[in-house]
Amino acid sequence: MWYNTKAAQIMGIQYPILQGPFGGNLSSIDLVAIVSNAGGLGGYGAYTLSPQEIIDVDKQLKTATNKPYNINLWVSDHDGADADLSDAQYQQTQNLFKPYFDELSIPFPDKPAPFKPRFENQVEALLHLKPAVFSFMFGVPSADVLEQCRRLGIVTVGAATTLDEALLLESAGVDLIIASGFEAGGHRPSFLASAESSVTGTFVLLQQIKEKVKTPIIAAGGIANGKGVAAALALGADAAQIGTAFLATDESNALPIHRQMLFSDAAKYTTLSRAFTGRLGRGITSRLAKDLLGKEKGFLSFPFQTQFISAIRKAAIEQQKWDMVLFWGGQIAPILKHTKAAELMQAILQETNDYFNDLKA
Repeated sequence: MWYNTKAAQIMGIQYPILQGPFGGNLSSIDLVAIVSNAGGLGGYGAYTLSPQEIIDVDKQLKTATNKPYNINLWVSDHDGADADLSDAQYQQTQNLFKPYFDELSIPFPDKPAPFKPRFENQVEALLHLKPAVFSFMFGVPSADVLEQCRRLGIVTVGAATTLDEALLLESAGVDLIIASGFEAGGHRPSFLASAESSVTGTFVLLQQIKEKVKTPIIAAGGIANGKGVAAALALGADAAQIGTAFLATDESNALPIHRQMLFSDAAKYTTLSRAFTGRLGRGITSRLAKDLLGKEKGFLSFPFQTQFISAIRKAAIEQQKWDMVLFWGGQIAPILKHTKAAELMQAILQETNDYFNDLKA
């Protein structure tokens, strides 16, 4: 059967269908459990959580499902030479964004405090919890961390946006590699070259990696139904990861307006922008993103830009000025049909089954 892939065997799941692990408080226990209980792999994005919060989430996940699930972290959780921010940088950004603060009638937030990297403490908690799958973005964990995962039986999954990144992940000994195409919603998890230069489409990237890498590949980006899954498998993927379609379901932790936007005409237009977090990410095109195109030098680095823009986001949501908010979403959004995660999962499996059964007919 189509679902008896190496990736499914490695992760201990029935169907090689992964739910994208959403960061920024967009993941939910319910969504992870629904996907995992249906035989796929639910995913929880934990990069913003403290070690104790990760422990609390894992406890809830273990209560909600006895099936494998994935916890996702960011190896590199800040940009720049250091984790501090100069007054001059902050003033430059204030000047650039002043019209939006004025429009919303809100004051500038205080300058963000120095950022303390947290990945090491997060991964320490994760190793103690021993989830079935540990996926990561923006880099490769140390050899020691990967060795501990092997020893504990934790499956490791790294994200690549280029062939070079996939080759590095394979040389590090990860169990599975995500081929993350530029169609995908959310952040571009590039870590060797700039995200702007790492924008290969999913199915091209998948074929490039398949040609040079022996590690099983998970295709991600531009997949939302069974035909997309079948296409990925036909091109050599061992699994498919689906993000935007699951983000749009009622069970995700996205705001109701975010989910509505993913089903609206606005979802036909998406933009890659650094304006909202300091890192390049794809969301539904907004006035703010268009206005600031080409003005990236005035942005703060990640995560300072996220902290700075949060004041605009909060006020814009309260005032219902949606064109000043980034609603994460991929290019596939216009074909979305399902608002219930269980129905979406069932439809994906049925469509994939039908496709492969028709090939035999």
